[in-house]
Amino acid sequence: MAFKAEDYFEISKNLDIFAEVYREVNTTYVDDVKPGELIRAGINGMLSSLDPYTNFYSEAQAEDYRYQVTGTYAGIGSSIRTIDDYVYIESPIDNFPAHKAGLLPGDKILEVDGVDMKGKKSSEVTDYLKGKAGTSFTIKIDRLGAGALEKTITRENIKMKNVPYFGIIESNIGYVKLTGFTPSAGKEVRDAVVALKAQGADKIVLDLRNNGGGLLHEAINIVNVFVPRGETIVITRGKFEEDNKTYKTLNAPVDITIPLVVLINKNSASASEIVSGSLQDLDRAVLIGQNSFGKGLVQTTKRLTYNTSMKITTAKYYIPSGRLIQRLDYGNKVNGKAIAVADSAKQEFRTRNGREVTDGEGIQPDLKIESPRMSKLAQSLLRNNLIFKFANQFRSENTTIVKSQEFDISEDVYTQFTSFLAGKEYTYTTQTEKSLEKLIKQSKDDKYYELLQDEFEKLKLALESTKNSDLSNNKEELKEILEYEIVKRYYFEKGKVEVSFDDDLEWSKTKEIFANQSEFNSLLGS
Repeated sequence: MAFKAEDYFEISKNLDIFAEVYREVNTTYVDDVKPGELIRAGINGMLSSLDPYTNFYSEAQAEDYRYQVTGTYAGIGSSIRTIDDYVYIESPIDNFPAHKAGLLPGDKILEVDGVDMKGKKSSEVTDYLKGKAGTSFTIKIDRLGAGALEKTITRENIKMKNVPYFGIIESNIGYVKLTGFTPSAGKEVRDAVVALKAQGADKIVLDLRNNGGGLLHEAINIVNVFVPRGETIVITRGKFEEDNKTYKTLNAPVDITIPLVVLINKNSASASEIVSGSLQDLDRAVLIGQNSFGKGLVQTTKRLTYNTSMKITTAKYYIPSGRLIQRLDYGNKVNGKAIAVADSAKQEFRTRNGREVTDGEGIQPDLKIESPRMSKLAQSLLRNNLIFKFANQFRSENTTIVKSQEFDISEDVYTQFTSFLAGKEYTYTTQTEKSLEKLIKQSKDDKYYELLQDEFEKLKLALESTKNSDLSNNKEELKEILEYEIVKRYYFEKGKVEVSFDDDLEWSKTKEIFANQSEFNSLLGS
């Protein structure tokens, strides 16, 4: 598509206007301004008017962008979190420097190479922890029950695994957790499936929940593990001819008949939707979970001057049935916000076996599982880091626990938890309390408040009494959260996955559907 002469004139005119505005601000504005920040604000404002995925990266942000694309950085291999004035180790990754040095979740970072970390933001602490691979530093931590400890850590190149866990869980069901689509994702999934089959797996679960996507060609490679060579998986269509491409599977598959379930949720996006959607369109897998995010846009990285770059949306992608799964229409905004694709604009498509699927709303699972809503109490305890702090205390008092699959919060441990909370601040407002406040406000507007005041006070007291029972009423939910937080202090990434199966609704439905072959086949239209 060629630019018209009037387009060039409009671009030139507006660039001149922008340059003149910039000169005037830089020259005459009453306070000193920073030219670089002004220009960056202008760039960000321009790009944000398009979509959230078109972004500019300065030279200083090159490392962060490289990590997004490749999953690689040089550092210690651990997530961190801020609590009050300090940054804490949250979850070291197996066999990377933090883990090798013996850092544990809950360790408070006091100093790095003698520099006090108190009051520093997590991004600032991260800068101290990252560095050139092979360089070493001394970290001083405070560990509950052990006091101040010093450790020397040598930084390494950290390549995050796309498949942090796979294993046979039960009933010969092989489970593969996929968290990213950086280079080698396809190989990692292929190797995991091969290994699981060698261990006796005769059914496979691919878990794409909370996987925000990544490289398109890795999505093709992953689908290729389960479908033959030569299948069309994605077609992209853009403004220019070079953006119009058809992507087919290129390799021999691992297994095209093994029963397959794919787990998705509202945070499964982009490449995750290519994998799940194409496997659904080809009737190769049963999808279980919640509707996916709905991102059907393709980005291309453009290198710019002065070691800067940008990621820009250049095409939309269509999966085998022909549907576009993009949920929000960024070309049609109301008050600056993109709106959902109108129902009247959505179209019906058919899978290979003739099942109906719809475009414009992400990927719809074949079996929808309602995601449980977290209680206000649990949200408050997490927000105030009280679950995290109790897990630290538990770890300081218990050097070992049983295997992650066998670990449960006993009544005794739960009692310890409720005692731990005594006197600690974790206020929260329930939806019922919010509704009551709205009713009180409305009664005042309607001049009924004085007549109803006594009843309102009784309701408030009743609600407060009910809230006092919330630790008991929400016990099972809080036990699940505690199990997850405690287990990761002993078994790290592996433990986080294994401890979750007992309470996983999608996993429970997966076992049920695998046990009923006729229903499984019926869901695939065969």
